[in-house]
Amino acid sequence: MSDASRPLVLGLETSCDETSAAVLDGENLILGHVILSQDEHELFGGVVPELAARAHLQKVDLVVEEALRQAGVSLGEIDVFGVTAGPGLIGALLVGVSWSKAASFACDRPLVAVHHMEGHLFSPSLENEAAQPPFVALLVSGGHTLLVHTVAWGEYLLLGETRDDAAGEAFDKVAKLLGLGYPGGPLIESLASEGNASRYRLPRPMLRGNQRQGDPDFYDFSFSGLKTAVGELVKRLESDGVLSSEIAHVAAGFQEAAVDVLASKTMRAVKHTGCGRVLVAGGVSANTRLCGELAGRLGAGGQLFHASTRLSLDNAAMVARAARFRYDRGDLAEPDVSASATMTFPGLERRVA
Repeated sequence: MSDASRPLVLGLETSCDETSAAVLDGENLILGHVILSQDEHELFGGVVPELAARAHLQKVDLVVEEALRQAGVSLGEIDVFGVTAGPGLIGALLVGVSWSKAASFACDRPLVAVHHMEGHLFSPSLENEAAQPPFVALLVSGGHTLLVHTVAWGEYLLLGETRDDAAGEAFDKVAKLLGLGYPGGPLIESLASEGNASRYRLPRPMLRGNQRQGDPDFYDFSFSGLKTAVGELVKRLESDGVLSSEIAHVAAGFQEAAVDVLASKTMRAVKHTGCGRVLVAGGVSANTRLCGELAGRLGAGGQLFHASTRLSLDNAAMVARAARFRYDRGDLAEPDVSASATMTFPGLERRVA
């Protein structure tokens, strides 16, 4: 057991289709980190919840053992256990929560239940010490799209969120429409680099020039209409027998539309808050076009923070970092804690229009 003021934290992430474990030292440095992805879902074009839960159950022990081996510590030396308790796939979450509860009980150590999106919020700070509040955070993943004014760690003002599909979900669905496979984000980005984004001008849902601060959709997102527009375009191109030669242009047009909406809404938040510091996190933050557009719009006077691709995707290092923050505040889990597919984001308050 280490110094109480510099605890060793073991984080565990099983919210979707990555089984991940990480060990952080007292200075929030990553000592060991393992991410094991479940490739079997590619066959189905998306994550199958039951298969995901079974895969976590089969792999969690090995993943934790390897993270501990990399860190050069034993399970008994861990001071704090942190685990993603939600949101996510309930069966998958239960594997991680059950394992962490058992380990914390057996080792007589505290347990912290981490919100998955708060974990993403912390991920850039693991690689860049300057990634600290205040900042405007764009959290974009397969299940969530949130625009949050982060005043301080633990103090979050929700400005906008998706009303239907999340940004990452839209990338996956469009990739499926184009016959690309799963996960869709990297495939769309790669294909888009070969296309002309201006060839097909696709709609920018909930993004209009006449919107004003206080309008209910000023900061909110919607991607279902964009997905539908891509579907209609694909049908027309298939009917004309030219889809194969146009597919890269369709991918580029979709990506440009999605990035435009995400960047435009974020810049509205920058203008309203007066905060020129932007943090983008979650799986979609690995998209280089999105990060490039945000950096360009911020200009020389702004700052953009984002994690490497490895820490942008679901991982346990971000869970351990969020757990350390909550542990320092005394936010420990009760013995009867369980997983929650709809876990409330701690410290998040909704804006008042």
